Amino acid sequence: MKVAFTAPMKPIDHPVPSGDRTMGRLIVRALRLAGHEVEVASSFRSWRAHGGEDVTREVKELALAEAKTIAEQWIERGDVPDVFLTYHLYHKAPDWIGPYLCAKFNIPYVVVEASRAPKRQSGNWALGFNAADAALAQASQVVALTNSDALCLKEVLNEDVLTVLPPFVETAKFEVSHSVTKGSADGKIRLLCAGMMREGDKQFSYMVLAAALKQIADLPWRLTIAGDGPARGEIEPLFDRERIDFVGLIPWQEMPKLYRSHDVFVWPAVREAFGFVFLEAQCCGLPVVGGRVFGVPDIVDEGRTGLLSDEGDASALAKNIAYLINNTDKREEMGLAAVENIHENHSLEAGARGLDKVLKAAIDHHRFKRRVQGG
Repeated sequence: MKVAFTAPMKPIDHPVPSGDRTMGRLIVRALRLAGHEVEVASSFRSWRAHGGEDVTREVKELALAEAKTIAEQWIERGDVPDVFLTYHLYHKAPDWIGPYLCAKFNIPYVVVEASRAPKRQSGNWALGFNAADAALAQASQVVALTNSDALCLKEVLNEDVLTVLPPFVETAKFEVSHSVTKGSADGKIRLLCAGMMREGDKQFSYMVLAAALKQIADLPWRLTIAGDGPARGEIEPLFDRERIDFVGLIPWQEMPKLYRSHDVFVWPAVREAFGFVFLEAQCCGLPVVGGRVFGVPDIVDEGRTGLLSDEGDASALAKNIAYLINNTDKREEMGLAAVENIHENHSLEAGARGLDKVLKAAIDHHRFKRRVQGG
């Protein structure tokens, strides 16, 4: 099939790296792996940090202007895609482009990673919430990447439209051509965390991690922090600089070696949708310690590939880190299970198979609607 793609939350060519950008790129790769032709129809970003009627109306006008330009291009070249797929849709990043084009050309509309927060039905985000809901109502298939998102979506979607497809990772990119030594030369367990350093949830995650590590200062560990951002000046002083290596923002090509040179991956995951770093770490054979929030339990097999604690609970996080520091056999057992988990449930190939089924279901559902409506 020919698939038109857009990502209103963060386009896949956005200059700032993030899990969202990575997942968008992986969706495009998975679709191509499944044999589909993918065209990035638009890099328009509807996401806004702040809501309000004036802001939302302005964004809508810009989005519809973009949609009309795309429509003219499709008509001029005489080539219309079979499906329009939008990645990551919610009240802060509504999609007007996909629904407009699908209605104009009578093609199926598919949404991958939709989330819905009913508390945003009123207030500054009301128009964005309503626009996102309107898009969901038009969709022939909606994919939730986590079971927590699916629960909220079930309030407005029928079961035949809603699918849960676990997030996935390109495992080949995390293979290394040579062995990597784990552990420090002084025998300390090497902990790793990776996350952007910005205000809000990310900064709070670093605060929780710092508080947890202070509780196990007597244990033999050393922490590497990979990441950078505007809040770095506030984050760095939270940690004991004698036991921390701040390595800054690491190019993705170097991340596999970084993962594999450590023993345990730790990240509190405050308000994380699922935490793409948990997929990468497990792919590289690291047991993980994180927060039990939203979609994290969907990708971390608790007790088998990692240990989870309640969101923001520094003491519980410290206890889990300490357990893996003190149990070499368990670290190794979980690391092996982590690799199995990724290859069995979260590989690019698994994503390709899942998305292929979604597109076929969307075509079937769209045809059924047309027959019912007499179109």
